[in-house]
Amino acid sequence: MSGRVGDEFQTKEIEACDHSGRLPYIHKVGKPPKQNLLKEITNVVKETFFSDDPLRSFKDKPKSKQLMLCVQAVFPIFDWGRDYSLAKFKGDLIAGLTLASLVIPQDIGYAKLANLPPQNGLYSSFVPPLVYAFMGSSRDIAIGPVAVVSLLLGDLLQAEIDPKDAIPYRRLAFTATFFAGLTQLALGFFRLGFLIEFLSHAAIVGFMGGAAITISLQQLKGLLGIQKKFTKKTDIVSVMRSVFNSAHHGWNWQTIVIAVTFLAFLLAAKHIGKRNKKYFWVPAVAPMISVVVSTFCVYITRADKDGVQIVNHIEKGINPISANDLFLSGEYVGKAFRIGVVAGIIALTEAIAIGRTFAAMKDYQIDGNKEMVALGTMNIVGSLTSCYVTTGGFARTAVNNMAGCHTVVSNMVMAGVVFLTLQLITPLFKYTPSAILASIIIAAVISLLDFEAAILIWKIDKLDFLACMGAFFGVVFISVEIGLLIAVSLSLAKILLQVTRPRTAVLGKLPMTSVYRNTLQYPEARQIPGVLIIRIDSAIYFTNSNYIKHRILRWLTEEEERVDECHLPKIQHLIVEMSPVTDIDTSGIHALEELYKNLQKREIQLGLANPCTTVMEKLYQSEFADEIGESNIFPSVGDAIHTFQPKTIITEEP
Repeated sequence: MSGRVGDEFQTKEIEACDHSGRLPYIHKVGKPPKQNLLKEITNVVKETFFSDDPLRSFKDKPKSKQLMLCVQAVFPIFDWGRDYSLAKFKGDLIAGLTLASLVIPQDIGYAKLANLPPQNGLYSSFVPPLVYAFMGSSRDIAIGPVAVVSLLLGDLLQAEIDPKDAIPYRRLAFTATFFAGLTQLALGFFRLGFLIEFLSHAAIVGFMGGAAITISLQQLKGLLGIQKKFTKKTDIVSVMRSVFNSAHHGWNWQTIVIAVTFLAFLLAAKHIGKRNKKYFWVPAVAPMISVVVSTFCVYITRADKDGVQIVNHIEKGINPISANDLFLSGEYVGKAFRIGVVAGIIALTEAIAIGRTFAAMKDYQIDGNKEMVALGTMNIVGSLTSCYVTTGGFARTAVNNMAGCHTVVSNMVMAGVVFLTLQLITPLFKYTPSAILASIIIAAVISLLDFEAAILIWKIDKLDFLACMGAFFGVVFISVEIGLLIAVSLSLAKILLQVTRPRTAVLGKLPMTSVYRNTLQYPEARQIPGVLIIRIDSAIYFTNSNYIKHRILRWLTEEEERVDECHLPKIQHLIVEMSPVTDIDTSGIHALEELYKNLQKREIQLGLANPCTTVMEKLYQSEFADEIGESNIFPSVGDAIHTFQPKTIITEEP
């Protein structure tokens, strides 16, 4: 007969009689065939960059079909567009109109977060959604400016150029958007999307929560009608100091009345939509209703003459070309590149997370790399047409989904409404109070405070919670970019900690079975007299090999002390269960050699159980398999025990 170790390579079977006359099979781990170096490198590259096998659909297809598939891969609209119907368009039309009523006032407010004119916010919901509609693979995501990216971009830009220098500031914003798109496009084209996975979910929750607090604090200027100089810093201490310093002569009571009234209305509308999904349209149309009503009230009362700040002017007309405005040489190129990379990655992370969430809800798949190419192309085109960094927003995507969208045609409808707004309606926004935009932004970003997610993170993983809180407090008390840096640093620190300090466990045999499990998880599992079984729950690399060696020896020392105290048989065999060990490097081999020599001095025999193909191949190449002896390498812990302690096993078998 023949068996397999980890279903990966053949083993040989050796028959041995036990004392009861039965004939158990003791398997010997066979030497794996030598791997071709080129093939091994090819497999690593394939699994790293092409794990989804993107060329699978092109196999065995005629050239004409392959060309059509290639076009569909770049422009998915030519794929799903063939099955588009009037029924789907009705759903997309309603969703697009509902979406437009939400995003138009939000876009004007979000442009203020980025310290840009309001029309740039509207521009960013016209051209980019159209580009994404042709290239994106998500059916639900709604494209446009979002609060977090707007705040981050504004914070980074004003550190380089004063927003009062409007022309160079806008040029830097467009250049940063260009580099943001270029970064996203490069990540998708070179299939490097796995890099964004280094920003953990916990860190994102903390970062978004901190950004929500910071954005809300920034709106206090508009909410209270503060007209005096307000801090450019985003940390809570600086903002609150500016607020209190202006309390005696800088607040406007009419502005406060408008802001508080409509903020209460917006929050009530959001609550109604959350409690009953049938009324999803209530929070969607509430911002537009607020803008219309507040603008009308300010116009008829001329409250702007009493200190109520208004939008004043939004340029009429669609996106002007801005290709000649980009800084492609000079001192600002490097600064724009740095800002663009940061903003692009954050925008990408948010869009991919939202796209995957809604795709899972509707049971379809999105291609992460295609999404990056689509988002990157969208932002590059946007940078050439007076837009700033856009991505998929959670609130608008949720509205789009609940309004019954079927495809990204809803984005086209929304873009069409924005187009009409830019062409016909922008003069009507002249008397829109700034306070109403602040209220809309606050109502929108409150959903970024995910308390339930934070509580769940605390329950599941305390280190994750530390990363979450580190990112949160970094954003709130220092700055957005420092909070982001803390989020990334803590995510990487957790990875390093897990890699350098992997878990190990002592195994015992479950009564009446041949199964060996962690004695801490299964207290009823009994250790085999004279044998210590250790499981290593990680690959063995230079980062952890020394720790693993010392941890095993510490387990052995503790077990020897316990054995002496209880007058049990002396430890004669140490078995290392290696099934979770997916790989090993030269440092790991060296650590095993040192462990083996240390055990020899103690007159303890080392056995290895269930090493995978990769590990087994390296054990033979390093000649450690010959040093330890092939007879001491086993397919399973059970086989090792059958060899080392046959009498013990026989008496325990049912």
